[in-house]
Amino acid sequence: MRKVVISKAGGYERLRLETHADPTPGEGEVVVAPDAIGVNYADCIIRMGLYESARKYVGWPITPGFEVAGSVVALGNGVSDVRIGARVLAVTRFGGYATRVVVPRHQLFAIPEGLSAVDAAGIPAVFLTAYYALFELARPRAGARVLVHSAAGGVGGALLQLGRNAGLTMVGVVGRSEKVAVAKSLGASAVIDKSSSDLWNEARRHAPDGYDVVLDANGVSTLKESYRHLAKPGRLVVYGFHSMMPKVGGKPDYVKLALDYLRTPRFSPLALTSDNRSVLGFNLSYLFERREVLEEGMGHILGLIAERRIVPLPVTTFRLDDVADAHRAIESGTTVGKLVLVP
Repeated sequence: MRKVVISKAGGYERLRLETHADPTPGEGEVVVAPDAIGVNYADCIIRMGLYESARKYVGWPITPGFEVAGSVVALGNGVSDVRIGARVLAVTRFGGYATRVVVPRHQLFAIPEGLSAVDAAGIPAVFLTAYYALFELARPRAGARVLVHSAAGGVGGALLQLGRNAGLTMVGVVGRSEKVAVAKSLGASAVIDKSSSDLWNEARRHAPDGYDVVLDANGVSTLKESYRHLAKPGRLVVYGFHSMMPKVGGKPDYVKLALDYLRTPRFSPLALTSDNRSVLGFNLSYLFERREVLEEGMGHILGLIAERRIVPLPVTTFRLDDVADAHRAIESGTTVGKLVLVP
């Protein structure tokens, strides 16, 4: 098998393709041969050495990757409800950038009929993140007004679709004019292009009384104003800090990181109470022990896809050998939808 191995924190030069022996499944495990591998911004943070759960669960060396789609090639003891050759998508906690991937049986799901492996590989991470943020944490009622930052990206696009399907009024924020049409096609009733208009003036125009939910992965650049533009009551859900990270070069600026850390808002329990607002945060990689969350979330998402009520996001593919180019692209902030590696 071939897999991407990162021996220590660094830039794109740390992404090394290596040849290793094929893995053997253990009790209750399955080996998948991926035809497609999802790329997520978190993979870049892992490479930079800044992803806490990667340090906790794996350390160095590490193979990144949270999702694959392909065929079952081996079964461990105790697995009797999956056949060799079955088309599946799998949720992984690291290890996905490989031509053979071992996963526990309960992290394996059938690819919906008519869906390609490339489309399927782009589903789990972004849609599970969106599902958890929206329905497990924010829990908005039908008709609620929701503001989504980075609305044409992977999680943003998933949020727009899930929100529209649930009867929510979704307002998207994008950073480039060419992304406006993408966000509208995915379910935004209105899109704010912050490259050509004032973000917060436009946000107030679309929701004068504030937003019931704001979903923010930007971090310090928008968190303070995201909180200020909540309704009462309202919920701010935080799931990333992209504005603290580099858009070019592949390596963090530690001086900027330190300054941004100091500038990041601190939310006082006293203020939250008097403001009648909530701030919630999560990291999907810590939820793997919650098997019921994974199974309920994927069941909900795949059910909607099977019914054509939501669709896979637009996909840009890269060869596995060009993994560094995929990381450059996703860090740049210019991409839409999902990036997928094809072995």
